[in-house]
Amino acid sequence: MSDHPHNSELKPEMFESGKAGMLPVLFGGAGVIGIVVSILLAFLGDEWRHQFAFSWLFAFVYFFTISVGSLFWILVHYATDAEWSVVVRRVLENVASLIPYLAIGFVGVYICAPLLFHWWNLPPGADEVLDKKHAWLNHGAFLVRAVIYFVGMGGIAVAMRNNSINQDKDGHPIYTLRNRRWSFIGIPVLALSLTFAAVDWLMSLDFHWASTMWGVYIFAGGAGAAMCLLVLLVTWLRSLGYLKNVTIEHYHIMGKLMLAFCVFWAYIGFSQYMLIWYANLPEETSYFIRRNTGGWWYLSTILVVGRFFVPLPFLLFQATKKRIASICFVAGWLLVMHLLDLYIVVLPIFHKQGVAASILDVTTVVGIGGILGFLFLKKLTQASLFPIRDPRQRESLSLTN
Repeated sequence: MSDHPHNSELKPEMFESGKAGMLPVLFGGAGVIGIVVSILLAFLGDEWRHQFAFSWLFAFVYFFTISVGSLFWILVHYATDAEWSVVVRRVLENVASLIPYLAIGFVGVYICAPLLFHWWNLPPGADEVLDKKHAWLNHGAFLVRAVIYFVGMGGIAVAMRNNSINQDKDGHPIYTLRNRRWSFIGIPVLALSLTFAAVDWLMSLDFHWASTMWGVYIFAGGAGAAMCLLVLLVTWLRSLGYLKNVTIEHYHIMGKLMLAFCVFWAYIGFSQYMLIWYANLPEETSYFIRRNTGGWWYLSTILVVGRFFVPLPFLLFQATKKRIASICFVAGWLLVMHLLDLYIVVLPIFHKQGVAASILDVTTVVGIGGILGFLFLKKLTQASLFPIRDPRQRESLSLTN
């Protein structure tokens, strides 16, 4: 760690809520309305209740994976002693610190568990496969593991953000050292928690199906989406006059990481498909057969093309990664593709014959996303938008690559 003097010219950039205009009201209002409408629609009948359960899980997992992906980039920053990401790290910290709030969203998943998970209602002896997995798939263990996920990842995210903010006050390097120690603990905690959460909340929707690559697949999508969100948030803040220390060089690195995870997602997705196709075991092929039935085939094809082949040409070239308009377009596109990805993961379990879009697919995303957006804007006002006394600040400001 460098011990050079801090740049005394750097001043804290405090976010003025007035610059956000009506966004807090819009986010908060949309969030409340979205959740209220979703709950009211759930009382219209059994079909609506089931639809609410699956739509809520889909929306919840979308924002959960992005928040956990943001925590991943913070952990990598400290574990590798990165320089480039110092000036954008506070944005990631604010997103990752939303993980504890998502625990409230999980309450909805737990309440809807009898509607989501077929295994939830099966008595012992009703299914031989479930009997073999009973030690894992049971009500008590399901809830205890969820608490562990949120306490582990949420606690680490909040602790690291607090250390980072405290360092703004006196610049003591002890806070960096503490966060580095947290990163060595946090990386395995995140890896295990996200993997098992993906198994609990997504794979167990069809408890007969299994894939040893599932956790990595969900991680690849979430980490890539988090980097895309970072690009859009930094650009938005720069448009308001903040984060002027973020240069094209920083965008270039963020673009390279977007490219890396675009390819990584495709590699993991293809590897999972290829191995299941080659083995041709009925308990494994059921996942892809269901998602190639009726309208799901079209959405699956759009996902493959849109999640990899469309963004790849933009991200391959240095010039497009250094052009803010083009990289923001790709970032927004990939966030939509991540939404489609999780939609295809969750909803075919309910709509087995083909796509059947519902207004609840929209209201749940708007509801959860609106509340999280409101909380994020509130967090922006609580501390400087970038660390002002980080030991690696000067290297980050003079970045070239």
